[in-house]
Amino acid sequence: MFDFCLVGGGMVGSAMALGLAKLGFKVAIIEPSMPVPFESLQPPDMRVSAISLTSETLLQNLGAWTHIKSMRVCPYKRLSVWDEPSCRTDFDCKAIEQPHLGHIIENRLVQLGLHAAIVVEHNVVFYENLKVTDIASTDISEITLEDGQIIQAKILIGADGGQSLVRDAAKIGVQGWQYSQQALGIQIKTYDLQQDITWQQFTPNGPIAFLPLYDGFASLVWYHRAEDINFLKSLSKIKLKQHILQHFPDDLVDFEVLNVASFPLTRMHANQYYKDNTVLIGDAAHTINPLAGQGVNLGFKDVAALLSVINEELATHDRTTVLHPNHYCQWLKKYEVSRRRDNLVMMSAMDLLHSTFSNNHMPLKILRNLGLKLANHSGPIKNNAMKYAMGLA
Repeated sequence: MFDFCLVGGGMVGSAMALGLAKLGFKVAIIEPSMPVPFESLQPPDMRVSAISLTSETLLQNLGAWTHIKSMRVCPYKRLSVWDEPSCRTDFDCKAIEQPHLGHIIENRLVQLGLHAAIVVEHNVVFYENLKVTDIASTDISEITLEDGQIIQAKILIGADGGQSLVRDAAKIGVQGWQYSQQALGIQIKTYDLQQDITWQQFTPNGPIAFLPLYDGFASLVWYHRAEDINFLKSLSKIKLKQHILQHFPDDLVDFEVLNVASFPLTRMHANQYYKDNTVLIGDAAHTINPLAGQGVNLGFKDVAALLSVINEELATHDRTTVLHPNHYCQWLKKYEVSRRRDNLVMMSAMDLLHSTFSNNHMPLKILRNLGLKLANHSGPIKNNAMKYAMGLA
């Protein structure tokens, strides 16, 4: 019998399992598709995340950051956002007295770093490359794996993404929609030194963005209608580069196209974050427009909040009481209250940005450019906004 069972060993699920293990709980973690081990000569992955300062602190506290940093990371010190080039808002880590604003890191490497930290925890059992076939929950949960093993746990945590089996098994409904746009990720190699700036320009068809990676590699993100994304994907690398040069700003240095991949844009929010002994974290609870790169950072905030409420309970109760059916509903409610509003605020902000900037209506275009220009000279207001985005406020 485990105290907790995590379904999903991605970035958020692995962080949660590691945190619970450090609190002394017996933890099971199930991951149906383990990441490929790291080798330094591997090309960069397509899936990357902008890890905020607050997420970095969490990873440090969990003992995973050293493992992640030993592979490859790219710190960024500056961030720039604009519509018209003359009306841009620039952020710099010096303004908030930080060494950097965050790191752009391949998702797989964050996951591997967390797994490396989990290995040394003797109270964690990892069920690797096994799918869940059935979930039954009463006061305890029974999770059946494809090889016939049955795992029993007092608390079940769903960290299994937007199409969560755990959420479905608990019969927790969702609200949301799929955006009309899709995103095209374009992996490039620049003919320049590693850059320390990430930028995003808003266009009527959607944002275009640049994310620096290690050794001059980088990711471009191009938001567009689904049919246009399919057209761009069909182009040769040479022709795609020509289209990029036509539509991306001069801030983009010369480059070579290496790879492309597209993904849909979805907004989803679970109607509740827990039910009985089942609790949701990360994308299983909420998926967000990736406009500001906040998805995994919100998931890490879920982890920090859930660990915090459990730690508070352990200060006044023993583990048996904390995990008792008559008691865990109290701290699960605290977790939901602490995270639901923050997640909703961020999701609504991304919706507002999406609707405000994804059109060419002239009065609105004038207002938004004026807003960006004023924001760039707003001093403390701009710095506070930057701190909030970095998770420092």
